[in-house]
Amino acid sequence: MTSLAPVTLEVSDPEAAEAIYAAAFGLGDKVRFRASQTPTTGFRGFIMSLVVSQPSTVDSLIGTALDAGFTTLKPAKKSFWGYGGVIQAPDGTIWKVTTSQKKDTGPATREVDDVVLLLGVEDVKATKQFYVDRGVAVAKSFGSKYVEFATPGSSVKLALYGRRAAAKDAGVSPDGTGSHRIVIGSNAGTFTDPNGFAWEMV
Repeated sequence: MTSLAPVTLEVSDPEAAEAIYAAAFGLGDKVRFRASQTPTTGFRGFIMSLVVSQPSTVDSLIGTALDAGFTTLKPAKKSFWGYGGVIQAPDGTIWKVTTSQKKDTGPATREVDDVVLLLGVEDVKATKQFYVDRGVAVAKSFGSKYVEFATPGSSVKLALYGRRAAAKDAGVSPDGTGSHRIVIGSNAGTFTDPNGFAWEMV
């Protein structure tokens, strides 16, 4: 069964990024950093998502992230699906902090239930098949709309969404060029997917 390692974000200053993320979210080793000056513009085609238990946790994490230098793309608010907001790190990575709950059910915490890497891809079905052919099992699939993969024991979950839908969800234009500036570590091998996302064997 395929498992994912912590994702690696490519940033201009890894030490500064590590300090910023520690202050913002306190995710420990679920996200790693390495130096890169590779050109990138606009939407990089992915969203990192923190799934938490209740709105007060969303507010707490977004609050410390903004204090650490993140900026707001979509303010936290209630929606049909729950409660959440979208912010952007100084390195350009887009983060969504969300819960399926609309009301707090207990004391405020900063506990993150899941870290999800959502890839915005041009062709969801084709990308899903590419991953399946490399041994990545599907957990949930909604046709050409959304796919969630089974990666038991992994610190990060993986999902696919259409690129335009992902950009709309993040509140940004779908346009973008250059490097994604993210590397997905796994035991599935070293390869580049049809959308240019790099995987490395770990």
